[in-house]
Amino acid sequence: MLPVLYMVIPCYNEQEVLPITAPMFLGKLRQLTEQGKIAPESRVLFVNDGSKDATWDIIRSLSRQDEHFLGICQSRNRGHQSAVLAGLMEAMDRCDITISIDCDGQDDINAMDEMVDAYGNGYEVVYGVRSSRETDTFFKRFTAQSFYKLMNKMGAEVVYNHADYRLISGRVLKEFAEFKEVNLFLRGMIPLVGYPSTTVSYARQERLAGQSHYPLGKMLALAFDGITSLSVKPLQLIMGFGTVVATLSFIGVIWALVNALLGNTVSGWASTTCIICFVSGVQLISLGIIGEYIGKIFMETKHRPRYIISERTWDDEK
Repeated sequence: MLPVLYMVIPCYNEQEVLPITAPMFLGKLRQLTEQGKIAPESRVLFVNDGSKDATWDIIRSLSRQDEHFLGICQSRNRGHQSAVLAGLMEAMDRCDITISIDCDGQDDINAMDEMVDAYGNGYEVVYGVRSSRETDTFFKRFTAQSFYKLMNKMGAEVVYNHADYRLISGRVLKEFAEFKEVNLFLRGMIPLVGYPSTTVSYARQERLAGQSHYPLGKMLALAFDGITSLSVKPLQLIMGFGTVVATLSFIGVIWALVNALLGNTVSGWASTTCIICFVSGVQLISLGIIGEYIGKIFMETKHRPRYIISERTWDDEK
């Protein structure tokens, strides 16, 4: 029996690129169907993440033109990770496998052939991994590679050079639905589910149209969010660093007492100020990291919904 595939495509202010990439996704869906790899009931599911332009109007228009196009609209912008999650959860009971991919056309859609083949060979999760970063600037390449290395060193299990282009089976999705975190970092959460997995390499292209919605600031925020959501390593580092500082301070106190008893003390404003500033800075940084964890605990205890779907294209047919 052929698997039903749903392509989950998050969209945020993509009115320029969507008319270009939507036919590409549909073409790939039809190609896989004609090759006998997926069932005819397979669909392309767009997730509008509270776009402020005509993205949702385009998605609705596409759904009216072809039954293979479906769309859901979030009540407001909640971020890329929430948009992907919303699409996966909506598709979970409708399909056997999902492939999440951005709608900007940078990820090679032809890698889907290998992903579906890998699923047929028994793999439940297939990660799309970039084969090279030749199209990136030196700064972009350096920061991106440092991001993955830092994440792994901090204890967050992520696949090197993998973003959110991946195949997930319905079986894995049902288990993943039990993860109730509000602070989402899918790149690190999906590997936690387990099950047989593999990777597929592909070359990433330039964006076909429009502008990137993931500048450096958002990348750094995502990295920090991923580390603090999946690892307590920063807290352990704080404890280790605090132990070192406390040890040095204790040695300094003994040294000061010995010199005081010997009558060798000399008043020094600069040294005192430097020590106070250093210790105060360490304390503030430590409190900031601890505060980030407390903030995440605060958000998790509220049990707020991770996404809210305000419209679905198939509701228009009723």
